[in-house]
Amino acid sequence: MSTELLAPLDLAFWHLETDAHPMHLGALAVFSPVPGVAPGELLELLDTRAAAVPRLRMRVRDVLLPVGGAGWFADPDFDVHRHVRRVELGPGDFMAEATRLAGELMEQPLGRGRPPWQMYLLDSAGAGPFAVLVKLHHALADGMRAVAIGAGIFDQIAAAGRGPVRRRSPLPPRPWLPGPSEVAGMAMDRIGGVRRALGVGASVVRASRLDLRGATALTASSSGTRRLATADLDAATVQRIRRAAGGTANDVLLAVVAGALRRWMLERDERLPEADPRALVPVSRRRPGAAPTGNRLSAYLLGLPVGEPDAGERLRLVRTAMDRNKAAGPLRGAGAVAVLADQLPALAHRFGAPLAGSAARMLFDILVTSVPLPRSALSLGGCPLRALYPMAPLARGQSLAIALSTYGGRVQVGLVADGRALPDLDRLSAAVEDELRDMAALLPSVPAPA
Repeated sequence: MSTELLAPLDLAFWHLETDAHPMHLGALAVFSPVPGVAPGELLELLDTRAAAVPRLRMRVRDVLLPVGGAGWFADPDFDVHRHVRRVELGPGDFMAEATRLAGELMEQPLGRGRPPWQMYLLDSAGAGPFAVLVKLHHALADGMRAVAIGAGIFDQIAAAGRGPVRRRSPLPPRPWLPGPSEVAGMAMDRIGGVRRALGVGASVVRASRLDLRGATALTASSSGTRRLATADLDAATVQRIRRAAGGTANDVLLAVVAGALRRWMLERDERLPEADPRALVPVSRRRPGAAPTGNRLSAYLLGLPVGEPDAGERLRLVRTAMDRNKAAGPLRGAGAVAVLADQLPALAHRFGAPLAGSAARMLFDILVTSVPLPRSALSLGGCPLRALYPMAPLARGQSLAIALSTYGGRVQVGLVADGRALPDLDRLSAAVEDELRDMAALLPSVPAPA
């Protein structure tokens, strides 16, 4: 018996996937070593804690009703050792080797007949740092839910989960058939949803581009390969720029991405595109305190002003555009295309996914997303978490996705690219760090980061 149907957007992500375009997201968590903690102990710890997360024991199976739907079922053959593995890295720079291998592992689709996740312990000989690469299918988790699921491996969250179980008051019995007032409420919600969907649909049509010319690297055909890179930014500098220039920290980071793309294109002697590349900026629709089930996403569309040479003006343009998006709200505009999934029947997702996947390129060029992390210090087996680089999935026809998270006073940036389209991804990650430094230097009241 199914314990939970896949939410409409989860079902869309499940059917959007192909072998060449896997729909999983992930994170590369880097830890500092502690004497006496061996890799075998860490692997056993990962096994135990991952197996204790109920969601990680579930697999997807088709259901009879609704037609075309699917549900989460407990996997009767679940074996955590199929999902958690250790890979010993060769000699050399640890981060370079870890990101190289992580790119190869992110290329590989997750098995669809098992719970759709994998975890890899990446370590090297000696007493150096180690990393854990986590892969979760997008149907299993959005960014916020991925944090909730993945956090179960950390010492602090695992210890909290072993506390006393609070008994909940039994819920009053619920009638099998809804009452008249409930039926009326459901009907009004449905009518409101259809109206929103029609509005978003019209916005999508108006925003779609038939001329897909743009930055050469961002419009290259997909090869199915993956390359990863990371960057680290000083969170205090981001906040100082925000206070000096106004807006939000996310506005500053989006402007940093725009400036980094500009300098990277110029460094590789690429002609700047006539039209600014469009970023899809996801927005969570999850209510505070709500149960973390089902993807609850919308998004904003933002033109990244790579054609503007002045960093201060780029930030102003980003802030103005994001203010306009926020005034309209996350349920309006072409960027809210994800809300359409909630109004489509399951059968439409099953047969319409290939068309929808191919249409993503007509709406946006790059995904830029922020992933919230716990503010408290985290560790695994007593080994402190040093950095966590989130990894976003690449949509069909996309060459680059950028994800950001803040931890330990740093903004960690994970860049995922098509390996053939962007072989020089490391140059782009360096440009991200250089851009923040130069942006801070332009504002007299903001000390440049060290």
